[in-house]
Amino acid sequence: MIILGLGGLLGDAACAILEDGKLRAAVEDTKLTRGHSSTALPEAAIEECLRLGGAKRDRVDAIAIARPFARGPESALYLKLRDQFPKSEIIVVEHHVAHAASAFYASPFESATVLTLDHAGDFRCGSRSTASGNQWQVDKEWYYPDSLGRLYGAATQYLGFRAGADEHKVQWLSTSGDESLTPLFREIAGDSARLDRSYFDAAGAFNAKFTDRVTGAKPANIARGVQHAVEEAVIQMAGEGENLCVAGGLFLNALLVEALERSGRWKRVFAQPAAGNAGTALGAVYYAWHQVYRHARESHSDSMLLGPSYSAEEIKRVLENCKLRFQYLRSTEEMLATAVRLLGEHKIAAWMHGRMEFGPRALGNRSILASPLDPYSTENLNVYIKHREPFRKFAASVPEELVANYFEAGPNARNLTTVGRVKPEHRKTFQPAILGEDIVRVHTVAERENPLYHRLLLEAGKSTGLPVLYNTSFNLFGDPLVATPRDAVRSFYSSGIDALLAGSFVLEK
Repeated sequence: MIILGLGGLLGDAACAILEDGKLRAAVEDTKLTRGHSSTALPEAAIEECLRLGGAKRDRVDAIAIARPFARGPESALYLKLRDQFPKSEIIVVEHHVAHAASAFYASPFESATVLTLDHAGDFRCGSRSTASGNQWQVDKEWYYPDSLGRLYGAATQYLGFRAGADEHKVQWLSTSGDESLTPLFREIAGDSARLDRSYFDAAGAFNAKFTDRVTGAKPANIARGVQHAVEEAVIQMAGEGENLCVAGGLFLNALLVEALERSGRWKRVFAQPAAGNAGTALGAVYYAWHQVYRHARESHSDSMLLGPSYSAEEIKRVLENCKLRFQYLRSTEEMLATAVRLLGEHKIAAWMHGRMEFGPRALGNRSILASPLDPYSTENLNVYIKHREPFRKFAASVPEELVANYFEAGPNARNLTTVGRVKPEHRKTFQPAILGEDIVRVHTVAERENPLYHRLLLEAGKSTGLPVLYNTSFNLFGDPLVATPRDAVRSFYSSGIDALLAGSFVLEK
């Protein structure tokens, strides 16, 4: 049985494909179209998922579509789906149900409390449910505009960033602030079910009452105030128990996930890596499989390596078409040795191997890498390549079995959905990546999930004594993560990256 899932159709559109209960692929449309998609459906993502799943349109049994999914008449979208998938049943999944399903069914838990929070979706901005096997009960819902996502977005806008896009900048800025404005944001957050709307104007931005309270305040203190108040509110909303699953755009905030992990109220926390709207495509297929077609609860893989990969022939064709000089690496050993040599020479290397990541974070398949032993890694990565603010740090990738030697990090570090803490004896080594006093964006890499990247880390460790590499996403200027070899070449030659390792090929400047 083949189920196609569609989510995020009003923003961050994505497609996922499930075959007989196994997730075969998931792709965001913007990564393939480079932000130029203009159709109501994520056509490029649909085509790619069908290709990766080896399925034809007339073999798709069901289309599971997460609301909201149309700005105009929904009947037009329905008819378009019927035309494209003539034998498919159409299943509509409520927005926060899709978020919840994306987290619970990807988790390792047989039963859990599931908390979803975002800016808004189908009038709701959050829900808390109890899930066990295929049994599901909604215990609490929260409604827009009393939304913690709205509160965080208003603070993002006030700080001069783009609400709905740059909230991640606010969370990292918060690590250098103090608690002086936390009481104000606690007051605005209220009891989490009802924001104090006297601080907002009709458009949802902060008004003069708020401005009067923060005049002269440092931006970092404003960021810390909203971050801490939201953390406190979410911890109260979650309650306590054995297992907690979280999804929704608010949980793209890694500091918030870590606050839940460290709260002591839950034994285990699982954060859906694609927590935003794109992740509802995953939730839609899981919901259809388990809730509509009543298949027994099973543990789905939470690997995010779900996008396309490219053969040596496909990569070579692009390089030759672009008339580039490149070196062919005849074996995996030669390719790893070349990468270790370049990084040991303090070069910045783009690394494109295997299947593209689903979700907003690079997990070692579409990454820009640097050695922590390079004294200029911070300046080179942030200033000359990524062109971003110095308070936005890069992740430190480390083999799963060695992480305890350098960092304190929990299971969610596998997908960069949380943060870790550097051990005191290694603070000097990792100082360029540290946020606040000891926070590091730790990325633990398991051999079973990403054997090539895991091996690269070990080889780097053999060469330098440190099996850790700095990892930031392979994209530039706010573009989506690179998907294809052509995307990689374009980004490589538009930046200060020194070398590109793509499959069996290396290019150096």
